[in-house]
Amino acid sequence: MAVLSKFDLGHVGIFVRDLSQMVRFYQRVFGFVITDAEVTSDGETRGVFLSRNPEEHHQLVLVARDGDPVRDQSAIQQVSFRTDSLAEVRRTYFALREEQLEHIDPVTHGTAWSVYFRDPENNRMEIFTDTPWYITQPFVAPVDYNKPDDVLYKETEQLCRSQPSFRMMSEWRVDVAEHIQHALTALSRTP
Repeated sequence: MAVLSKFDLGHVGIFVRDLSQMVRFYQRVFGFVITDAEVTSDGETRGVFLSRNPEEHHQLVLVARDGDPVRDQSAIQQVSFRTDSLAEVRRTYFALREEQLEHIDPVTHGTAWSVYFRDPENNRMEIFTDTPWYITQPFVAPVDYNKPDDVLYKETEQLCRSQPSFRMMSEWRVDVAEHIQHALTALSRTP
């Protein structure tokens, strides 16, 4: 498999036993703010997205354990690497297919184009690149990386615009920057 030309650690997801306690800890000690949450149909919060950087929708994802045997074996929910383009995500997708991995999942979150896969020890990995759009997370829709970039761009934009929470990511970042500044100011006042 060809090595990714450029990538950075994007975010980490971890499974937690006490979601509300862990969220409060990361808010109180590190100044993270909640940027999104996954709430089940019965109103229970299952996952929380957190960030300290308005350029990042999330830097940390905390997900409640739910008795899934895979989740009970590891604290790692996922490790995600950001690359610089949709073309690079597509290239990675095809390279992963050449590896003949069992679980390769090409998706869009609206906020990103991604490929999820399992490494040889069954750790969940993601390669992604950001889109210019924001929609409430979590959101997942399949992507066909056989299509050209311009087609995927148009299809994803249309999908995002159909969501009630749609706005440009640049607008979302302004709002989150205010929340982060407020949280960091409050944190700096704490003795």
